[in-house]
Amino acid sequence: MTDNSILTNDQIVHKTRRIAYQILENNVNEKEVVLAGICGNGYIFATRIQKILEEISEIKITLCEVSINKKNPREAITTSIDKNAYENKSLVLIDDVLNSGSTLIYGVKHFLEVSLIRFKTAVLVNRNHKKYPVKADFKGISLSTSLKEHIKVEFKKDSAIAYLM
Repeated sequence: MTDNSILTNDQIVHKTRRIAYQILENNVNEKEVVLAGICGNGYIFATRIQKILEEISEIKITLCEVSINKKNPREAITTSIDKNAYENKSLVLIDDVLNSGSTLIYGVKHFLEVSLIRFKTAVLVNRNHKKYPVKADFKGISLSTSLKEHIKVEFKKDSAIAYLM
């Protein structure tokens, strides 16, 4: 663990498992849950949550990758599955870090154009400096950081770390 790390691999594994259980508890009566991971680390985080949910429950888990231009989130947003695959289902939009909120809020906007049974958001790290009124329903850790600080999550095949830059 380095001086600027905020989550070790073991802590990330624990928080991911806790989020998976929270998602399960929130969807206990559903037959299917769609995990929509924002491209890059959000999608990787979603796959880790999916793996745990498939271990602990019988609910069908559908994984979806959400492509958002993080530099310009107003550009068209696409998903790896057709909207009919998540329409009238419970959906969780997932990202690794909630920074300003712009990526998450544009992702929320995209999915609000479709009828959903339930819509929640999940992040591994929630920063408390947001420009947009968006919140994470499920979060691993919340941090108050300065506006000049950044949080980076590195997912590797068998490990992960989050640190402050």
